[in-house]
Amino acid sequence: MTAQGAGAATGGAGRPPLTTLPVGDHGLLIELPTSRDVEALHAELLRRAAAGTLPAVREMVPAARTVFLDGLADPSALAAELAGWRIPPPTTDDRPAVELPVRYDGPDLAEVAALWGMSADEVVRLHSGTTFRVAFCGFAPGFGYLTGLPAQLHVPRRENPRTRVPVGSVGLAGAYTGIYPRSSPGGWQLIGRTDAVLWDPRREPAALLAPGTPVRFVPADATVPTPRTAPSRPDRAPEEPAR
Repeated sequence: MTAQGAGAATGGAGRPPLTTLPVGDHGLLIELPTSRDVEALHAELLRRAAAGTLPAVREMVPAARTVFLDGLADPSALAAELAGWRIPPPTTDDRPAVELPVRYDGPDLAEVAALWGMSADEVVRLHSGTTFRVAFCGFAPGFGYLTGLPAQLHVPRRENPRTRVPVGSVGLAGAYTGIYPRSSPGGWQLIGRTDAVLWDPRREPAALLAPGTPVRFVPADATVPTPRTAPSRPDRAPEEPAR
């Protein structure tokens, strides 16, 4: 697919500045300044789709700074319509959170504690006490980029990525928390591990986590119910941070 031309719109009341790029005959890529703007637009698109006021769309894929729509009959018409939308800021999701049991014994827990200026026990309490939200999915089937930690707790990726990160590893990188759905190379700071199955093609939906899903991590010695599956969403993104 190739982009042919672009349209830019300045931000107005209730709407961040955005740029639209047609992709092929039936796709539209919407670029926004921040991931929070992406969350707000994605939520508004879902609301309009549920209300029947959004043109028919086959796929809706949020990423770090974009939302990609595919299967539109007239992408240029929707691009023009976006200029008049009021997009409320993202709100707290009222769905029950997916709860994931975690053994907080990752090899980088002490390093994260040093970066945060607190003890390892305090890292566990803070991380498990946060309600996260899946901002978007990508990198590998079932991998969700979770937001929720304040800016002062964002951590850098490791200078030397590991050649093999065990499946189920819970890691931090930049603004995100993520869980490796399979063993792979990776440079995230690993603070724990879960046995939850993030991706199972025999399950419907196959992905446990989808954009917009609230997530909480529960220390493994606490009682936690079986993880609840979330409504199906596309599990890929056209662009995403490096793993």
